[in-house]
Amino acid sequence: MTVPFDPAFLLSNLGPLGQGLARTLGISAIGTAGALAAGVLLGALSALRVPVVRQLIRAYVAVFRNTPLLVQIFFLYFALPEIGIELGAFTVGWLSLLLWGGAYNAENLRAGYEAVDPTYVEACRALGFSRLAAFRRVVLPLGTRTALPSVTNTLISVFKNSSFMIAIGYPELTDAAVDLVSVTFRAFEVFIAIGVVYLALVWLLSLAAGLVERRFAIPGGH
Repeated sequence: MTVPFDPAFLLSNLGPLGQGLARTLGISAIGTAGALAAGVLLGALSALRVPVVRQLIRAYVAVFRNTPLLVQIFFLYFALPEIGIELGAFTVGWLSLLLWGGAYNAENLRAGYEAVDPTYVEACRALGFSRLAAFRRVVLPLGTRTALPSVTNTLISVFKNSSFMIAIGYPELTDAAVDLVSVTFRAFEVFIAIGVVYLALVWLLSLAAGLVERRFAIPGGH
């Protein structure tokens, strides 16, 4: 027996879904901000070829880019307590997103920094700038602009991947939707609703990212 679509059902259950959305936005905001900061720092250290540190960053990037995010979440939530490190679901939520997104952004930004024409750095050194000052004043801003498209794509993926926290029972939007379906059996309305919410938020993030990319595009670049 088919159940007709009932908008009134959604309106009467906005509370649980709204709370789930708030939690999704919370861990996503921390995760994206942390992933961006980690990417800038680690990408810069890699591009500067800091001894030992660069090898450690490579190992971190290899681990988090080449293992499933779900495995990383399970490791933080279920495995760490066995060695005495217990993290709550909220902490695992934002931390796993930060570590995963940071690994991708480290590579995105490293590539952006290394794509900057070395003659710019040579010109700075000829003017008396130190290697670090030349990087900070020239390579960092130009390389970040170059890497913006890939960085913003990663940050959008961080937001979408917040739905993985259903695996550890964190009551974000997807988990709240599944709980609602288990009680009401109205899967059609619920999953259409959260699909529209995710679609709208990702569209808004993409729009904002496009505006940022155009605002900071390198003049004459392609």
